[in-house]
Amino acid sequence: MLQQENFISHLVELRTRLLRSIVSFVVVFFVLMIYPGASFIFDILAQPIQGTLPEGSSLIATGVVAPFMVPVKLTGLVAFVLALPMIFYQIWAFVAPGLYQHEKKLALPLIVSSTLLFLLGVAFCHFIVFGKVFTYINSFAPSSITPMPDIEAYLNFVLTMFIAFGLTFEVPIVVLVLVYFGIVERDKLQSIRGYVIVGAFVVAAIVTPPDVFSQFFLAIPICLLYEVGLLVSRFIKRKENCE
Repeated sequence: MLQQENFISHLVELRTRLLRSIVSFVVVFFVLMIYPGASFIFDILAQPIQGTLPEGSSLIATGVVAPFMVPVKLTGLVAFVLALPMIFYQIWAFVAPGLYQHEKKLALPLIVSSTLLFLLGVAFCHFIVFGKVFTYINSFAPSSITPMPDIEAYLNFVLTMFIAFGLTFEVPIVVLVLVYFGIVERDKLQSIRGYVIVGAFVVAAIVTPPDVFSQFFLAIPICLLYEVGLLVSRFIKRKENCE
């Protein structure tokens, strides 16, 4: 009977945490829709490619509802990102009572650092990579063609690149977790450095557009961040030494 009551209380708490997360997302979404507005947010996202298009050219919308749905979809994604601190806090508040002390000490820094690194990867892609990549791609357009990308295709491309670069910047976290929990020895990770470099360029060739700039911009950070993870892992203690 006691176990059933505990189970029900956990379900009630889970529902409460989920509702708070959803409400925080909805509130942020409606605030962004009011100010600065979905159109303004999309204009910010479009700046990297707008600056590389020929004079008189711009993004176009081929779908009937695309001019409305694409900016709204983007605003929803931005709202989700801005609501992540509250969402992560609700997740943390739900699982924290069941964690050991050393796990509590590790979980919160991991959540914060992984979130910041993901956002840093997105910012790196938006402010540094896109301008050079779009300039390079448009330079190959024949004089008989006027590049006018569709906004829906552009959003899908941008989101794919954001996810790729965001995950790339999580490499140090992955290295630290592998070493901390003793899944892979640090010396082993050092010894496979060459395979990681090759794998980085293979992943970059698959994920990014077929141009050398975007492939290097993705592969080089993977290699550098892998080295950062190895460097920082020298100063952490494995799990069994922390208990």
